[in-house]
Amino acid sequence: MQKKSYDLKRVSDHVWEIEPVGRMNVPVRVYADSELIVSIERDNAMQQSANVAYMPGIVRASLAMPDAHWGYGFPIGGVAAFDAERGGVISPGGIGFDINCGVRLIRTDLTESQVKPKIQELVNEFYRQVPCGVGSSKAIQKLSEAEMRRVCTDGAAWAVENGFGRPEDLERTEAGGALQGADPDVVSQKAFSRGRPQVGTLGSGNHFLEVDVVERVFDAAAADAFGVAEGQIALQIHCGSRGFGHQVCTDYLQTMQKATRKYGIEVPDRQLACAPLDSPEGKRYFAAMACAANYAWANRQTIFALIAGALENVLGGDRDALGLRQVYDVCHNIAKFEEHDVEGEKRVLCVHRKGATRAFPPGHPEVPAPYREVGQPVLIPGDMGTASYLLVGTQRAMQETWGSTCHGAGRVLSRKAAIRKAKGRSIKKELAEKGIIVRYEGRTTLAEEMPEAYKDVDAVVSVMHEAGITRKVARLRPIGVVKG
Repeated sequence: MQKKSYDLKRVSDHVWEIEPVGRMNVPVRVYADSELIVSIERDNAMQQSANVAYMPGIVRASLAMPDAHWGYGFPIGGVAAFDAERGGVISPGGIGFDINCGVRLIRTDLTESQVKPKIQELVNEFYRQVPCGVGSSKAIQKLSEAEMRRVCTDGAAWAVENGFGRPEDLERTEAGGALQGADPDVVSQKAFSRGRPQVGTLGSGNHFLEVDVVERVFDAAAADAFGVAEGQIALQIHCGSRGFGHQVCTDYLQTMQKATRKYGIEVPDRQLACAPLDSPEGKRYFAAMACAANYAWANRQTIFALIAGALENVLGGDRDALGLRQVYDVCHNIAKFEEHDVEGEKRVLCVHRKGATRAFPPGHPEVPAPYREVGQPVLIPGDMGTASYLLVGTQRAMQETWGSTCHGAGRVLSRKAAIRKAKGRSIKKELAEKGIIVRYEGRTTLAEEMPEAYKDVDAVVSVMHEAGITRKVARLRPIGVVKG
């Protein structure tokens, strides 16, 4: 990693920039307030954003969101778009190991008064129904290789066809729950072996199932379109492609290291290893990455069906009686080919979003028809002791950030630092005192995921709201959490 090699300037209340120097192809543009910018600089995320600006074919700027923090190659909270016709590249470091980690939000007709008396039972039932923790497996029967190949190509539709959910869920999923261009032939047998027993499992780390109360509505029209209202119970699923996606990334990092040398690409950090988008290596990685993205959508679709069954077991009534309906499912670790306006010209770009969420505006053809007049729902999970947000995309996002925004609160403490800070404390008891029931698998999970390990989600969301990139729709308060 390079030492600090940039001069940061504030250009507005919520935007900071680094002008190109040396071999930087574009400036760096960071969204943050005066407090958040300190943490972004402190853990080297700013330097990582500057390093990304050196990459071939990058368009307009290397972007960082207010939740940005140090990651592999790209910062988590980084966005960059590359033009294949102008020497653009694709990089696993710009997507991450947990390909298509994302969030699914489900609204219900239930109220806090109906659910709170049974919240412990409900959390326990979620925990029983959805395996969680490192290496968790066997929520459903281990898949054959033929079924795994279908998961890779069909994504969430595979789950629906196998009885996990309904076709209407697909309409309210980014990309319909399946990224085009997936090719199982470019995925290793080791990845298949890791993925076959893990569909319908939560995993570990910051992944969770959550029971929330819609605490406050900011935008009545958008909330009404999304089917949410104050006092209502909502459910969140946060997870990704499990060991399958991790192995895909691991496999192709080796390929990309060789490709970087083969094509004479110079980058300031070896973790930014990449290949031209139109090269055989670049095309193979995209096809494998798409397989992992589709696996993640199938995983979240399956988990939705499992927790719907858990709700029925505890509260009675079927999905219709409980008013369960998917609001949206959006990913925040992915590369996608999208059409964007570049200097007045429509161009297809490969947009890398790593710890960043798509936020398309009203009228965009990829926004589901029921939401097209108000814009795409944007899901921002916070820490388990504070809040999460439902936002909506804007036209300004398309103009400034390739239709992208933040993805969560963003870590401010490493996992080891959080464990040290939690020593001698009962995080479970502290959460219970706030009215939050938690069930977890890993021995150190609660310490690693303690609320103080994260930035202030209210501040992160407010930056993007006040910058006009996304608008607040609703704030969600947790009352029940399952962690891996």
